[in-house]
Amino acid sequence: MRDSANQIILFPINDDYQEVQMHDLSISGDPVVYISKDYYGNDVGNFSFSSPHTEMVILSTTVVDTRSKPLPADDQPLEAQWNKLRSLRSDIGFIDFLNREHIDGMETLQSILSDEKQFENSPYQLALRYCQYVYENFSYIPGITTVETTTDVIWQLKAGVCQDFAHILLVMLRLASIPARYVSGYICPHKNGMRGEGATHAWVEAYIPEYGWLGLDPTNNCIANETHVRLAVGRNFTDCSPVKGVYKGLPQHKLEVSVSVSYEDDDDYQQEQPNIVIEKATEDISDNSYRRYEEMQQQQQQ
Repeated sequence: MRDSANQIILFPINDDYQEVQMHDLSISGDPVVYISKDYYGNDVGNFSFSSPHTEMVILSTTVVDTRSKPLPADDQPLEAQWNKLRSLRSDIGFIDFLNREHIDGMETLQSILSDEKQFENSPYQLALRYCQYVYENFSYIPGITTVETTTDVIWQLKAGVCQDFAHILLVMLRLASIPARYVSGYICPHKNGMRGEGATHAWVEAYIPEYGWLGLDPTNNCIANETHVRLAVGRNFTDCSPVKGVYKGLPQHKLEVSVSVSYEDDDDYQQEQPNIVIEKATEDISDNSYRRYEEMQQQQQQ
């Protein structure tokens, strides 16, 4: 391949609860990376690779100090909280995170929202319940979806991986008029045994009145706090994709991704080998998702 143009979002967010102490980026051919801010405040790098090549390696190494963020006090009257959220519908800063994506399961989701008696719960309580719902009703099965799989397909499969769980939770929160945004990053699982290690992780942030953005990880049914390292936020995966681009060359390609996470005081972890996640170019993603799911079901029944 040759003449590739690439975009990377591999720069950890730096704020009061996540301090980036070191970040080193190494790319094959040592191209010049132009960094700018996108609409959602993420650092985005763009670079081109003009020389003929059969592979391109992007190595990002970072040291981040995370701090626990206090949880919402949740002591304001319910009516006041929901009225605050209603007032955000015309706020330019929240419109993108309130726009609802229609899916085939919308009637079912409306029924779930009704069963949860939305206005008898605070936005914080409801967000936690929705997070738990996705965790309990969707199976974590790597390999049956890809980043191209639609939310409709995820809903029908009732299965997928972290970005799929996040997309379903986004739909539910926005349907309840709670602003919600997609988050990409890494999870620190070595001491906690949480799902999502070995690749870039994804979760959701819900906006809670008088508090701000609260991280929710439906893959592990937990609040995303100091164990989660944030890279980017956006409406969905497309806004936060760690690496994407175009190139001239054969249509066949292979993407290999490995992520290693260790703690500052963890000497033994450095000896472990990271997992490799490989994604191959395919066609008819929706059909392939169903086919892979059906094959798994048949194998389990045999």
